[in-house]
Amino acid sequence: MPELPEVETTRRKIEPLLRGKVIERLAHDAPHKYPNTHLAHGKRVRALTRRGKYLLLHLAAADAAETQPHDLELIVHLGMTGGFRLEEGPHTRVTFELEGGERLYFNDPRRFGKVAAVSPGEYASMPTLAAMGPEPLSDDFTEAEFVQAAAGCGAVKVWLLSQKPVSGVGNIYADESLWLSKIHPAQTKLTADEASRLYHAVREVMHEAVERGGSSLGNGVGNYRQHDGEGGGYQTRHHAYGKTGQPCERCGTPIEKIVLGQRGTHFCPACQQVRKADS
Repeated sequence: MPELPEVETTRRKIEPLLRGKVIERLAHDAPHKYPNTHLAHGKRVRALTRRGKYLLLHLAAADAAETQPHDLELIVHLGMTGGFRLEEGPHTRVTFELEGGERLYFNDPRRFGKVAAVSPGEYASMPTLAAMGPEPLSDDFTEAEFVQAAAGCGAVKVWLLSQKPVSGVGNIYADESLWLSKIHPAQTKLTADEASRLYHAVREVMHEAVERGGSSLGNGVGNYRQHDGEGGGYQTRHHAYGKTGQPCERCGTPIEKIVLGQRGTHFCPACQQVRKADS
């Protein structure tokens, strides 16, 4: 599933294609899956931002003054296999028909992606977005608050994936952050030192992943690619995720895989040992 680095790369790539353009029509055949998208027809894209794993298109009337606030948001979630393309394909689900005859296609082989129009800031229909924690590379993500919250967390990887302590961290980057900070994914009630290490690891991992354009895994039909065909480069920097049976780069112990919170979880059993929560 695309995580923050992949979604941020997507935002940067498609922003020049959408910003300032009028959406003449959003064509699809699943109104129950892409609700209220007709409200975007005739609207101009003022800006394209991101919150966690969500893209937010800020829309206003085509003739509205720039000083007027936007009056609609088009929320896009890439799901597990969603992405934008310049050409229509067998997995095209939504076609962005723009002024001047331009087209941008939202492809989604496994159909878990979402596109919905909402009033600005009204995310009641998207509880994960509504309750999302701070952005990991923003000033709002503070070490003190993270350390305090981590003192009462359950299994730390499940906690990270909840999006409440920090936004945008999914399976790949949780595994990588925990490996870097030498914390077992099932560890509970982090000490101040553990939480501090994890805080800095999250920031380091996410920063580098964004700079490298995210991670592209395998060659399947749903593999993460940008509209121009480019993939990410961070997969060459993975230390734990997808490395089952391979030697840990720190100590040489084979990386193990378990299921935690219904997600495949990769870690080094030597470097990332469970500490009793009360020790």
